[in-house]
Amino acid sequence: MTQRQIINIIETTLIDKMINDSNYIRYTFYEVNIKYPQSYGIEKQDIGMFLQLLRTKLKNDNYHVYSEGQKFEYNNAKMTVQSNEVLVAVKE
Repeated sequence: MTQRQIINIIETTLIDKMINDSNYIRYTFYEVNIKYPQSYGIEKQDIGMFLQLLRTKLKNDNYHVYSEGQKFEYNNAKMTVQSNEVLVAVKE
């Protein structure tokens, strides 16, 4: 899969997530490893590039990006990225 194809998938999935809450973006293990590969044809070897490009896009859009086990605060609540979550992003 080309980098441009992966970027298109990122843009598509981000639009869906931002409709729900543009201040809190969450990508689950299921979405990244099962749903998106089936829906968009992401190969297993492309998942790393998907996550790297997603992380870069979110940081460029002024999000704090967190991975499994990291702690963060959202809506005055202290939270931790759970084992079933691959990435959580909170708008600055």
